[in-house]
Amino acid sequence: MFKTILLALLCVHTFALDISMDSAKDDFSTYSILKITDTKRFICQKMKDDFAITNEVICAFSKKPSSIIKTLQNEFFRVHTFIKEDTFFISIKPIYKIKLIADIFDLSTENNIYHADVSLSNRWTIIGYKENIPLINNRQRPDISINLPFFMDNSKLPYVGSLDIKGNPVHIQNVGDVKDYLKVKRYYKEKRYELCMGVVDNILEEYPNTLFKAELIYYKIKLFQKLADYDNVISNATVYLREYSSNENIPEILEYTAEAYAQIGMSTDADYFFDRLFSEHENTVFTEWGYIYKADMLAVSGGITPAFKFYKKALYRTKDLDVAAVAAFRIAKFKQEISLKDSAKFIDKLINAKPSYMQEKEHESKIMMNNFADEEYYETASKIAGALIDEIDYTYDEYETLLSQKALWLAKTQNKQEAFVAINKYIKEFPDGEYINPIDIAKDELFFEVLDTNTSHRLAQYDKLMQTYANDTIGNRAIYEKAKLLLNQEMYANVLDMQDEILGLDDDKYTDVQDLVQQSAIGVMKNSLKEKKCKRVLIMSNEYNVTLSNEWDDGIYECAMYGGDYVLAKNIALKNFKSKNLDHRKKWLFRYVKVDFSTGNYSDVIDASKYLVILIREDKNSAYNEVYRYLFDTYDRLEKKDEMIITMLKLEELFALDYKDIERYVSIMSIGTARRDNNIVIKYAMKVMSIQKSSSSSAQSPYVEFTLYESYINREDYNKAFDVISSLDKIDLSKSDRSRQQYLKGAVLNKLWRDPEAQTAFTNAVAAKPDSVWAKLATTAKSI
Repeated sequence: MFKTILLALLCVHTFALDISMDSAKDDFSTYSILKITDTKRFICQKMKDDFAITNEVICAFSKKPSSIIKTLQNEFFRVHTFIKEDTFFISIKPIYKIKLIADIFDLSTENNIYHADVSLSNRWTIIGYKENIPLINNRQRPDISINLPFFMDNSKLPYVGSLDIKGNPVHIQNVGDVKDYLKVKRYYKEKRYELCMGVVDNILEEYPNTLFKAELIYYKIKLFQKLADYDNVISNATVYLREYSSNENIPEILEYTAEAYAQIGMSTDADYFFDRLFSEHENTVFTEWGYIYKADMLAVSGGITPAFKFYKKALYRTKDLDVAAVAAFRIAKFKQEISLKDSAKFIDKLINAKPSYMQEKEHESKIMMNNFADEEYYETASKIAGALIDEIDYTYDEYETLLSQKALWLAKTQNKQEAFVAINKYIKEFPDGEYINPIDIAKDELFFEVLDTNTSHRLAQYDKLMQTYANDTIGNRAIYEKAKLLLNQEMYANVLDMQDEILGLDDDKYTDVQDLVQQSAIGVMKNSLKEKKCKRVLIMSNEYNVTLSNEWDDGIYECAMYGGDYVLAKNIALKNFKSKNLDHRKKWLFRYVKVDFSTGNYSDVIDASKYLVILIREDKNSAYNEVYRYLFDTYDRLEKKDEMIITMLKLEELFALDYKDIERYVSIMSIGTARRDNNIVIKYAMKVMSIQKSSSSSAQSPYVEFTLYESYINREDYNKAFDVISSLDKIDLSKSDRSRQQYLKGAVLNKLWRDPEAQTAFTNAVAAKPDSVWAKLATTAKSI
């Protein structure tokens, strides 16, 4: 039968359950085998339809899987899982046909099999096929039949035991040398070298022809090497090399021999064996050890440079961790005298690869550690201390010292977090330890490096350090760091509150203390500008000479004007009024006019105003038309009457009747009065009265009415003069002004030939204030 096997393996593993699915061909017909295996027995049962055909197999397990098993499917099966009432089930449904078989026999251990119908098994096989079941002769058995087991015994072959080198059988009796040899191996492994040596000597004495003679001499050489008995290493190695020249341990014996000659100062003999080792057994670990011992020999004789060559050869060629550790340690030790930097690199390599070696060389390691620390190679020193600590515990005398050294040295490196951990470990294990004071100080210093993200906690700690270490480097550092933190948190006023402490720091060490204060002053000033706290703004400006960027000029100018700091206001305006931006220039020209007007620099007001007028004259709705009022008022103070009149025409054009200009109209009236120009007086007096009427005000009365009255009289316009003077009847006047008003009213009534009314007015004038000059004039007028 032609058979081709095609494997397509799919496996699922969960708890102890294993599900595998294989596909193959038998006589050109494809089939598939599904195997389900568990360490505990489980049940699988066929489910049949009405025609006695298996349409499903269900297997049940007492344990649930630790992970989800995905649905599996191939050409012959659909496999899915489900859990019901805390029982895990696997359902296998056929695509074509299916057969369930319990695998209850292990053919690798059992030599007979038989047919058995069982419900529980550790292994179940489900075969999926199309027509005929593969590989199995599925004969129908009669109802009455005998189920005999099938025996599959292996054929028994003749057996030959151990043979010696000539091919003869070796008869090993259960004798003492075997037991003692096993003791040798055990004692050597346990490093009980003296006891081991005694057992070796006893075996060789009692069993001179023992089969283990080569091995025992081998162990003897190793023991002498461990005990540094180099003469005996050489004498025994000579025998071994002669008698057992083809033994696999020859490279190791050559290495011990070369080392022994080197140790007793016979360098020529040592070189001979080193050369044999290097040339005959180049690619062994013993050759790599030989490089190290050769380097040791060269170093003792002063050949440091060639020694380094052999140490590095051992280090970079070997894959053995012990060889690498010894080579790196030797290089680091010798490099300390030449270059601590290079030495530190090899210590790093050693500690990364085999830190426990530092404890094996404890004395030398401590010397190197302290040398590194003395030269401020604190990181390397702390690594050595850490490697030594890792191999001991707190019961060792040196444990506390090493832990404190590691912590204190780490604190002086960039590894602040590691230092923090080491310091806390010391404090936890030795709260009253010998080194607790320097450890506490180091922890306080470390606070500046290992930052708490909680600002409140940090500030509180800074305050504690400032108090604990007042006038000390730590206290000063706390002041500096607190100021920086406050500045970073935009707590500017708090920085200025500690200004004296900040400025008291050593400016050679803390070079930016002035900047800290200045930046805080700027921050306070900006916040004050935002909050419109102008008094604070002016204090900051004066005390700290703060200069802010242009974006803050508006606020500074307004505060300066508000607080009367006209020098500051003018400086801000000067900085800006020549701006290339036209709108910006207009704004600051106008502000310049305002500050100069406030300080009485009237000539500057006029010059700046005229410049601004040129810039805005085409824009009747300019935001800076107010400049005309400043210009008018400046002319008024300088008594430039003509310029006042000209400027007033522009004010009338731009603002019409505006209450803001009422006093300016009165000023023009005064000019008209002084010049006896009744037209000017009448024009502006009428504007004033109109403004007062629209605003229900009488602030300029009775001056305006009296002045306008005189102008109408001068023009002999008696009716208008009467109307004007009569308008004062409804306005509250002082007794003197009322007496004057009634007299003038009587006088104009006389001119209008209204004598009875004139008499009444004169009477009222006397009644208003009998002792006034107007009462006297009224009395005289009544008698005429």
